[in-house]
Amino acid sequence: MNDILQILELLKSRIEREDFLKMNGRVNRIIGLTVESTGPDAFLGELCKLNLDGKKPLCEVVGFRDGKVLLMPLEDLSGAKHGTFVYKTNRRLDVGVSEDMKGRIVDGLGRPIDGKPLIAKHRYPLINSAPHPLKRSRITAPLPVGVRAIDGFITIGKGQRIGIFAGSGVGKSTLLGMIARNTVADVNVIALIGERGREVREFIEKDLAKGIEKSIVVVSTSDQPALMRSKALYTATSIAEYFRDLGYDVLLMVDSLTRWAMAQREIGLAIGEPPTARGYPPSVFAGIPGILERAGNSDKGSITAIYTVLVEADDFNEPISDTVRSVVDGHIMLSRRLSELNHYPAIDVLASVSRLMVDIVGHDHLEASRNLRNLMATYYEAKDLIDVGAYKPGSNPQIDRAIKMIDPINSFLKQRIDEKPDYKDTVAELLKLANR
Repeated sequence: MNDILQILELLKSRIEREDFLKMNGRVNRIIGLTVESTGPDAFLGELCKLNLDGKKPLCEVVGFRDGKVLLMPLEDLSGAKHGTFVYKTNRRLDVGVSEDMKGRIVDGLGRPIDGKPLIAKHRYPLINSAPHPLKRSRITAPLPVGVRAIDGFITIGKGQRIGIFAGSGVGKSTLLGMIARNTVADVNVIALIGERGREVREFIEKDLAKGIEKSIVVVSTSDQPALMRSKALYTATSIAEYFRDLGYDVLLMVDSLTRWAMAQREIGLAIGEPPTARGYPPSVFAGIPGILERAGNSDKGSITAIYTVLVEADDFNEPISDTVRSVVDGHIMLSRRLSELNHYPAIDVLASVSRLMVDIVGHDHLEASRNLRNLMATYYEAKDLIDVGAYKPGSNPQIDRAIKMIDPINSFLKQRIDEKPDYKDTVAELLKLANR
């Protein structure tokens, strides 16, 4: 009986979304990523379908030029030719959502790819406005993520947005998996944008593991069209907004914002936008604050957002890194030097900061983290002298204390992948370390 009701509900939703009056256009030309057509009378952002043999791939209207409609494909257009029919749908992209989505894996448009049916009880638009500034709840409570280096020194607040900046192969995905498994958030929404196909299953089964039970994973691999990779971020954010509106504390994790920016660059250049810094068009730099501002607290729930940024050539001041750092509420820097020393997670505590930590942790916690940071800074400033034997013990009490404490501090910061430290235990251990 339940199966019949689900089928009827699915049929009802499809009928309600179907447009039985078809307004047609025809393809004039296809250049690179862009489809140019005469008609239909579509609006900017509208979904259209191309009539190919046996399939109707989706496209989105991305602009107009000389009376022609410019479309960008969301799916493969193999077989398209001059004169192919283009149908308008009278709708924008949206995503089907339901509380039953936890534990599911979907594509960049929210369609299930794990072989199971998904009954959408509601639909959320992909393009949405951020919560009203005066209706956002203030960030006053920490959101433990189960990583000692973060909970102790770079504490994240409930509703905060923070970036993880790193070069390739430094451990971003492994760190995200640890956070997803260990966090106390009610729901995880994880967007894997532009990832290699091999890494997707590896991340889900190895890094995420049991964390999948309270997670929704949005996947758009590197071989998919640029528009699909771009929409994956909007899909993940809309799903997170749905659970926030239900009153949940949501953790949104995006890997990576750089690959989203690269997809946006492909789209912008294809439709004629002028290139600016590193070839990125202006729409990329306008889009970053637009999508990041949708995360955070509302008057119902919270979205704590963690965005990874793949730093080109380990240049932390390249345009995307610089723009993201100016929008988010803190940054976590992963160091290649630390990873080469087998120090994992390779978090460079001295280069990282949580701008809201002062508002969300107790006085003792804050002072302990500051004191230990000072000791680390003192040690690394004198490290060259210490390594060559030029420093004479007893010359500087602060350096002497730093030399004594550096190994216990590093032991605190290192963490096995399977460890799940409790937040209270982390704070207690931090205080004990600072009072040695």
